[in-house]
Amino acid sequence: MPFDKFTKQRIFDPLGMKDTFFYPVEGNPRMATRYTRGPKGLEKQNNPGFMNGAYFSGGGGLMSTAEDYLQFAQMLLNGGELNGKRLLGSRTVEVMTSVAAPDTLPGRPKGESYGLSVRVVNDPMARNSFMSAGTFGWSGAYGTHFFVDPQERIVGILMTQTPDQQVRVDFENAIMHAIVGNGTVSGTH
Repeated sequence: MPFDKFTKQRIFDPLGMKDTFFYPVEGNPRMATRYTRGPKGLEKQNNPGFMNGAYFSGGGGLMSTAEDYLQFAQMLLNGGELNGKRLLGSRTVEVMTSVAAPDTLPGRPKGESYGLSVRVVNDPMARNSFMSAGTFGWSGAYGTHFFVDPQERIVGILMTQTPDQQVRVDFENAIMHAIVGNGTVSGTH
């Protein structure tokens, strides 16, 4: 089965992700236009050449909305299940989100390791972050970012069109500061 059909049948449809796909439908009003910063300010950017309807990558080219992305992230927070539909075994999610490539490897930032397909916060203090240990997620090439914090039972989704690392860090810290700063008890929001 082609990868785009597999993901639609086995992931997107069961999760109700109606606006998630590899090859963009022209004129879809729910999809943001991509821009880059150029010498004259923001410049509209065309889709990369590999987004041609023939090549479907597990590592890039997927387009979605915040609403759809939330369904996927919530499924991971729930240990592989959403709305009575199990996509992954709970043990599979546990293995995915466990440290496989530690932050002690050359080039890795302190406090941030990799699991199997996700980034994992293994030491929030070393990472200079308010995130809980065990928080996991991923960032897209054009600035999308999501995280799942199993300890606080929250999901964060950032849909931007600029791959700015500092924006992602500020986003994470603002959310976590709102939780820590108002005295909310873990697991009650």
